[in-house]
Amino acid sequence: MLTLANLATSMPGVLMTIAQFLVVLTIVVFVHEFGHFIVARWCGVTVKTFSIGFGREIFGFTDRKGTRWRFAWIPLGGYVKFVDDENAASQPSPDALDKMTAAERQGAFQNKPLWQRAAVVAAGPIANFILAIMVYAAVNVSFGVRTITPVVGEVKAGMPAAAAGIQSGDVIRSIDDWTVEGFEDVQRLVGINAGRTLKFGVERNGEKLSFDVTPEVHEQPDSFGGTFRRGLIGITPSSTDGFRDAKSVGVVEALRLGVRETYANIAHTIQGISDIITQRQAADQMGGPILMAQVTARVAEGGIEPLLRWVAFISANIGFLNLLPIPVLDGGHLVYYAIEGVMRRPLSRRMQEIGFQIGIALVLMLMVYVNLNDLLRVWRGWTGVG
Repeated sequence: MLTLANLATSMPGVLMTIAQFLVVLTIVVFVHEFGHFIVARWCGVTVKTFSIGFGREIFGFTDRKGTRWRFAWIPLGGYVKFVDDENAASQPSPDALDKMTAAERQGAFQNKPLWQRAAVVAAGPIANFILAIMVYAAVNVSFGVRTITPVVGEVKAGMPAAAAGIQSGDVIRSIDDWTVEGFEDVQRLVGINAGRTLKFGVERNGEKLSFDVTPEVHEQPDSFGGTFRRGLIGITPSSTDGFRDAKSVGVVEALRLGVRETYANIAHTIQGISDIITQRQAADQMGGPILMAQVTARVAEGGIEPLLRWVAFISANIGFLNLLPIPVLDGGHLVYYAIEGVMRRPLSRRMQEIGFQIGIALVLMLMVYVNLNDLLRVWRGWTGVG
C-alpha cells in the first residue's frame, strides 16, 4: 500500500530517473531539430527559433543570424520555427508571408523550391538515423560485440522446434529473410513473431535444411506492471561464452552492425505497431514519458554501454515515428509535398488546415492514451491494486 513514508523514500530515485530520462531525450531531440536547422540554413531559410522544450523560456540566447536558441519549461520535445511559420508545428502562414518585405521573403520557407522544403523536413528523421548508427558503431568499437553462436543446444520436447524437426547441434543460419548472425537474433525474431510461421534455414552436418516453425504464444509480465505476448519455440544455445567475452571489431564492421541494428529497430517498431492494430499485442503495453523514464533508469543501472545503446534505440524510433504520414509530424509534411509534386501545385490552405487539425487531434489522443497507461502502471506499482 502506498504511504507518505515510502513515497518520500522513493523521491531521490524518482528525481534521478527523471534526470536520466531528460538527458537522453534532450540529446535525441537536439539532434533531430539540428538536422532540420542545419539543412534549413544551407537552403537559405531564416530560422526564427530553435527550442528544446515547449512553453515559456527558461534561458536562451540569440545568435548573430537572429535565431533564438532557447530551453523551455516543458522538456518533452522541441521545434525549429521558421520566419514564416504560423506555429511550432511548422504550419505555413500565408498572412505572415504577405507582411514581409521582399528581402525577408527570400528567407521564407514557403518560397523555397519543393525539393529544398522536402530536404529540410526529412533532415530531422535522417539526423536521428545517423545518430543511432554512429552511437551503435562507437559502442561496438569501444566495448566490442557480444554475440552467442547460433548453434542449438537443448531442444525441449513438446515445443514447436522439436515438432518441426530441429535438433541439437543444428546451426541456425536464417529466419525468413533475416540472416542470423547470433543466437540473440533467434531470440529476438522468435519473440516478436508469436503465432506466426517462420522459415528457419538450418545447417546440419554441412547440409542445408529448411523448417517451418510457429512460435507458441506466451503471455508474460514485464518489469513495469504490464504484460506482453512473446513467442517461444523451446531451444537454448549450445554455449553463452560469446556473450561473456566481447569480440573486438574494426570501424567498418562496427558501422555495418550499426546500420543493421538501426534497421532492426525500425523494422520491429513497424511490426509492433502492426501487431497492436491487429490486436496480436495488447495496446496497454504502449507507454509514454513515464515508461520511457523507467526504462532509462533500468538501463542506466547496467552502465554506460547499455545506456548508449538505449540512446541509439530511442533515436532510431523517434526518427521513424516522425516519418509517419500524420499532419504536424514530418511525415505528414512530406505527404503534402508529394501531393504538390504530383499535382504541380500545393494543396489548398483549407485542406492543409483540416489535415493539421486532424493530425493534432490524433497526436493528442495518442498522448492521452499512453500517459493514462503510464499512470495506471505507476498506480499498480505503488499500491499493488489493479
